[in-house]
Amino acid sequence: MRRFLGLAVIPVVACLVLAGCGSSGPPPAPNTNAKVTVTGSFGNAPTVKIPKLDATNNLVIKTVIQGAGPVFTKADSLIANFVLYFWEGTSSTLRADTYTVNPTIISGTMIPGLQAALIGKKVGSRVLAVLPPADGYGTGGDSELGVNGKTTLVFVIDLLGAYSANAAASGTAESSGGGNGLPTISAKPGQAPVVTIPSSQPPATLQVQTLIKGTGPVIAKGQYLVVQYIGYIWRTKKIFGSSWSGGTPFGFFFQATPPTVIPGWDTGLAGQTVGSRVMLVIPPVDGYGKAGASQAGIKGTDTLVYVVDILGAFQK
Repeated sequence: MRRFLGLAVIPVVACLVLAGCGSSGPPPAPNTNAKVTVTGSFGNAPTVKIPKLDATNNLVIKTVIQGAGPVFTKADSLIANFVLYFWEGTSSTLRADTYTVNPTIISGTMIPGLQAALIGKKVGSRVLAVLPPADGYGTGGDSELGVNGKTTLVFVIDLLGAYSANAAASGTAESSGGGNGLPTISAKPGQAPVVTIPSSQPPATLQVQTLIKGTGPVIAKGQYLVVQYIGYIWRTKKIFGSSWSGGTPFGFFFQATPPTVIPGWDTGLAGQTVGSRVMLVIPPVDGYGKAGASQAGIKGTDTLVYVVDILGAFQK
């Protein structure tokens, strides 16, 4: 099923890193957790070796590869790839691997050990975080995730990108829309664009206007794009969805098979560059079709207007 662009979408694996409890107690000796090793290059799935011993109560954080990008802050959304192992008794099991699926967007309150591991690290870094229960989900664990009160979590995380809640296109302004009966766009720095839709009938075919031309590379088929967007219904002239309002960018695979977004996005964004802001006027055939999207008030005859800021593009 195609993702509905009017709703915030966060991959399920991201739930494993959010909203924990507890704090670390005094570390026992010896520190078995420090014996976990990681090898491999940034951007590729790491090789993780976990000793066949009982984990201890130590929180272990290591920067395995030092990045040179911007520092990830508590207010940012993090684009990351990671593997996660559950270490229980003398055995460990791989429980999540985003390298084989797609990067994860992590935002909001993280479990304590991960917050300690990631805040202040630079994009481009690979971080090992071995989290005893006190720095993960506490003695109660989380039954929905399969974490019990004795599960030690072993993360290896590649920090791919970090974006503030008001991250926006960063190129050179080219247009404010308008012309040929198309909507006009206005925007203040750090705020969502405002779309003014004319009272005339919408165009019958897909319309694309580059509002800001980014200086980054041209996006390519199969890349994982991170964007800000706002969407309006031409008929009602009202907003039906926005990543700006949620404070977290939206991520999707561009021109994927099967598609992960509506056709107007895959077609309309082709040839655009990272850092650009693009207006897409999408007729029903390139949007949600005759079925529409009732949860957002979109009818099968509705033309949609999106303003999309391309923040980043990542290889699978």
